[in-house]
Amino acid sequence: MQRTKFLLGGLFILAAVVYLIFSSTKASAEYFMTIDELKAQGSGVAGKSLRLSGAVIGDTIAYDPQTLTLTFEVANVPGDNSVIEAQGGLAEVLHQAVIDPSRSRVKVIYKGVKPDLLRNEAQAIMTGRIEADGVFHADELLLKCPTRYQEAVPSQTSN
Repeated sequence: MQRTKFLLGGLFILAAVVYLIFSSTKASAEYFMTIDELKAQGSGVAGKSLRLSGAVIGDTIAYDPQTLTLTFEVANVPGDNSVIEAQGGLAEVLHQAVIDPSRSRVKVIYKGVKPDLLRNEAQAIMTGRIEADGVFHADELLLKCPTRYQEAVPSQTSN
């Protein structure tokens, strides 16, 4: 009798732990997508937490310092690093994405201080939600500017 109570109690605790792990993982899950993948999903991803990557189109950047509202557009870039390398590296892929008017694009709205690295052809990695109107509302914004780092790499010399 005592052993049965102990076994049932242990199973109950184990079930509770498994449930908590599953529910917290599912609630915090983010889907990483390219803009083409986002467009293909349509309204099926509206309201879900997403991580989106794209090339910043410089002439679409608008910032209101009074409301700390930043808007800009991003163009689709491949999500696969081997494809990026095959197309000439990240700087070239970002450049081609920005100058190609046929690439899929998404408007982004971000509330916060304008980042210093926000410029034409920077890679934006954003976390947020796409709304039904097709506008991506970013909660987090990370920017990479590959041309800035190419010059910082020291050349190797042999003595």
